[in-house]
Amino acid sequence: MTTNTNWPELIFDQLKDTVATVQLWTQIVGKIRLKKTPWLNHSWHVTLYVYPRGLTTHSISYGDGSFQIDFDFIAHELIVTCSSGESQRIELYPRTVASFYKELFEKLKILGIDVTIYAKPNEIDPAIPFEQDDIHRSYDKEQINKFFKALLTINTIFTGFRSKFSGKCSPVHFFWGAFDLAVTRFSGRRAPLHPGGIPNMPDRVTQEAYSHEVSSCGFWPGNEQFPYPTFYAYCYPTPAAFSKQPVKPTQAFYSTEMGEFFLKYDDVRLAANPEKTLLEFLETTYIAAANTGNWDRNALECDFSWLER
Repeated sequence: MTTNTNWPELIFDQLKDTVATVQLWTQIVGKIRLKKTPWLNHSWHVTLYVYPRGLTTHSISYGDGSFQIDFDFIAHELIVTCSSGESQRIELYPRTVASFYKELFEKLKILGIDVTIYAKPNEIDPAIPFEQDDIHRSYDKEQINKFFKALLTINTIFTGFRSKFSGKCSPVHFFWGAFDLAVTRFSGRRAPLHPGGIPNMPDRVTQEAYSHEVSSCGFWPGNEQFPYPTFYAYCYPTPAAFSKQPVKPTQAFYSTEMGEFFLKYDDVRLAANPEKTLLEFLETTYIAAANTGNWDRNALECDFSWLER
């Protein structure tokens, strides 16, 4: 069988320890962006983005200029770049969260960037303070590079899917809380108050994130309870009929416990046409949300292909 390098094999047991460590590193970096960026609706100001070598904050305004922090999963380093022309680099290797946190803030000090963050993880339980975390210390270069290559491909497909919607829609962005790549469409209507309850996350933040009706999809590396890299799709609020809607491909399924549709990454990777298979999942789960939620699809959907000719 020919290996498709755009869809590398991802095995949760081989990836999980590295993901557990890198997720905490991304939380540290994401919290720096959070503190230095004006609050955007639905916490869009905290996210990272896929770029050709890994994950990036994009430009963050600071003083009379700006800086940017990039995870380079090809050269395996973190780069802090300033508009002044200065930069600092941190090597990525099997190291503790505590050592990463300490060195990053030392480098920021050298660059004259003054920032203080809430130095404990969110959406993780237990939430060990970063400077005390000597437990998470895994970094497998091959595994994180495979995960990054998958993100590159998925980011492209999510971007194409996003382009077919003219209503309010999020960027394709990477949330470090759950360590997932996501894109969210909005009906334009307000939603009922969300109950909150996410571990180590203030309810007011969750409630603002879900202040309006959404149909959201994403990619997630899995966890011990569901040890498979997976695509997901959900809506909020969730109509009773949502789970009963027909979705594609045939391998997709609905989890009553999670209240979401899932499609395993391997079911996409091993398909005859992975891109078509993933797009079927994204489009049919959105239709399930929009139809059961009575969205005004004629006003919200678009086709700009005529402009691309």
